[in-house]
Amino acid sequence: MVDLKAQPFCLDDAQIKWVEDTISSMTLDEKVGQLFVLMRKSLDPEEIKRTVETYHQGGLRWQGGDREQVYAQNRCYQEHSKIPMFVACNCDNGGDGVLKDGTFIATAAGAGASKDTTAAYYQGLVAGREASALGCNWSFNPVADIFMNWRNTIVNTRSFGENVDTVIANAKAYIKGMHESNMACCCKHFPGDGVEERDQHLVLGVNDLSAEEWEKTFGKVYQAMIDDGLESIMVGHIALPEMTRKLRPGIADSDIMPATLAPELLTDLLRDKMGFNGVVITDASHMAGIACMEKREVAVPKAIASGCDMFLFANDLEEDFAYMKQGVENGVITEERLSDALHRILGLKAKLKLYEKENAIPDPERKNTVIGCEEHLRYQAEAADACVTLVKDTQKNLPINPEKQKRARLVYIQSTPTSKAYSGDPVKKVVIEELERAGFTVDVAPNFHDLEVEEGPNPMHMLTMMHCGKMEEFRAKYDVVFLVINVHGYAQENEVRLRWSCNHSSELPWYATEVPTVGISLNYTTHLIDVPQVHTFVNANGETRTYIRTAIEKICGKSEFTATPGETVFCGKWDTRL
Repeated sequence: MVDLKAQPFCLDDAQIKWVEDTISSMTLDEKVGQLFVLMRKSLDPEEIKRTVETYHQGGLRWQGGDREQVYAQNRCYQEHSKIPMFVACNCDNGGDGVLKDGTFIATAAGAGASKDTTAAYYQGLVAGREASALGCNWSFNPVADIFMNWRNTIVNTRSFGENVDTVIANAKAYIKGMHESNMACCCKHFPGDGVEERDQHLVLGVNDLSAEEWEKTFGKVYQAMIDDGLESIMVGHIALPEMTRKLRPGIADSDIMPATLAPELLTDLLRDKMGFNGVVITDASHMAGIACMEKREVAVPKAIASGCDMFLFANDLEEDFAYMKQGVENGVITEERLSDALHRILGLKAKLKLYEKENAIPDPERKNTVIGCEEHLRYQAEAADACVTLVKDTQKNLPINPEKQKRARLVYIQSTPTSKAYSGDPVKKVVIEELERAGFTVDVAPNFHDLEVEEGPNPMHMLTMMHCGKMEEFRAKYDVVFLVINVHGYAQENEVRLRWSCNHSSELPWYATEVPTVGISLNYTTHLIDVPQVHTFVNANGETRTYIRTAIEKICGKSEFTATPGETVFCGKWDTRL
């Protein structure tokens, strides 16, 4: 039996009665529906009504739309749901995880590099305010992964760093900020990402630490969160083989499963040994880390039977619902396991008092006064000042004085376009504007993708990109080069690296030996592996105008760098430090 008076629920008798009465009144279909958190993109009220009344989902992870559409959608779900619904959001960096015009505060990487936990607190505070204004009540944050392997680009910007105590302190600060709104938190991705370089979206993730090493690192992080009253944990499709072997002596390698399907990790370790009493939810169920491990009809009920309380997303809703219901009917999910899951799900809803309408459906005016407000923008500016990080300046190029070093060459490296709709990277325009604002005259180096868009496909563009010109003329023309890197990647390749816009490109940093060169990364923190010859490098840790402006001002000596880079930025190489 789940103790609903204990952490993290701490319910009173009246709230427990609501939980018990609600569960006792539910049909089997309604109980099965509570196990699902679904993503639906439809804004059609009739489609929402049909889905909710047919499948009785326990939660929603909405996606897409402006603030009016999202609010209307979330409200519609709640109004048609017999049982109040979780409305979940991903807010890694602040309110921008809620909407495009939400307030970006900081990446976890930036917050972890800053001198204290203020930026992490602002992340949670702003995310909670802006998310709850749209009807959200559950944040799939903070990320509690440890950035042990510099090659891991899924964790790179989302982890508070490589130091266990830094991760704990910042995760706690994030949660403190989030809890100032009526929001539950969810640490992820148990048993922990960041040890290897592969992406669980594409392949089974493997945390290959020994049981003892895990307990001193990821185990320490999660135990600290549990002891602090964490409401929920998201389980990654990540195996922990050494711990599994310890808990299941003699297990065959072929039987080692991701944590989402591993009762020894969820029940024996997380529940029994670590004492976690809150809600456990799977990571997204379309990821290859689970989808390639078992047949779908096996994996869907097995996740709940193994110890998860909720199942995130559906492949085909009708089919997955049938698989889950069949799992209950045939005993794969026992009555006791189903009861425990329902008590935790309803217990967390009771903790949030979602049975009171004002907590489930916020005042529609809040979203217009809270999202992107002046106070939140001030927090963004404070975070930018704290998070922009000088990685190295070994040749003492800084500060760059635009009065004396006015003539700047901008080499802008971006992700390879993936759509014919590409018409240029809008962040590049912001970089140019901010360099000019600082007093530089900016000459922009050609980019193959932009040439192809602006002038049409032409084989001569390759030759244009390969031409560097005379070195004497280059030195006479420019005082400084800014190599700005804005590379992103997600669920398409296991490791994302810097990629020049064409082969043998003149974008390559040959110019670093000719004139002072400053590298600036707007996203990933480990680009020195590909440009070690750039001797002055800054991790801006953000691509908003505020972060770009702050980075340029610090480069120009207008304010001090106060953040400290972790060891992972040097990628384990000696030449990256030169």
